[in-house]
Amino acid sequence: MQVVLLAGGLGSRLSEETVSIPKPMVEISGRPIILHVMDIYSHWGHRDFIVACGYKSLMMKKFFHDLYFMGNDFTVAVHDGNVALHPSRPMDWNVSVVDTGQHTMTGGRLRRLREWLGNETFMVTYSDGVGNIDIEALIAFHRSHGGLATVTAVQPPARFGNLELVGNQVVEFTEKVLKQETWINGGFFVFEPEVLDYLSGDDEPLEQAPLAALARDGELFAYKHTGFWHPMDTVRDRDHLNQLCVSGDIPWMPKPPLGAVEPPPQAFATNV
Repeated sequence: MQVVLLAGGLGSRLSEETVSIPKPMVEISGRPIILHVMDIYSHWGHRDFIVACGYKSLMMKKFFHDLYFMGNDFTVAVHDGNVALHPSRPMDWNVSVVDTGQHTMTGGRLRRLREWLGNETFMVTYSDGVGNIDIEALIAFHRSHGGLATVTAVQPPARFGNLELVGNQVVEFTEKVLKQETWINGGFFVFEPEVLDYLSGDDEPLEQAPLAALARDGELFAYKHTGFWHPMDTVRDRDHLNQLCVSGDIPWMPKPPLGAVEPPPQAFATNV
């Protein structure tokens, strides 16, 4: 099943980084966040990706063009430039990088991929949010309800403290509160090809009229994910995700079964 990575936005709330690189190239634990997202799918056996780029698309294309070479070790004969590659990490991804327009919105980017997607079920997510999503369970849920679309519903990260008041008196102070009844769009969609018929043009966000119409038609269902999920929208988010990786226990990667050895990530960061 093909996986579409929406990777073309400006990332204006992370302008400290995105003034010079595309947002999906911002590094978490020394690797671009888009590779972390791809690792999640790869863990569940999905390694056929379409990267829908736009802003700084040439940089994104160069990165993936060079990824196999830069993700492995090599010996270079300096006198003539000949290079002997020494593969050091498994690299079994198939990545199509498609320029879907610098100013195209998310729905428009997906619409431009119609000829790439064929007539089969496919998955879509953002390139700047990570979570330990059980992709196998997500797909099973999608197939069980018979609708055209599934969105992964997540609970937003707790960002602020909570005050419980009686009159003007604080009776309880909690540092961070997660409102259990609140669910938001966490990406990690599963779509049938008919979803593309709900998309009308380049200037249409997927998250507005198309998803609203699918919901109105009874075709949109939510897979509730209660595990780890976190976006990277700001410098604070970037720093938080980096801090979570300090221990080496990356919280968005599913844990291997007891006694199993988790394979290494597919590739490491390269500067482009």
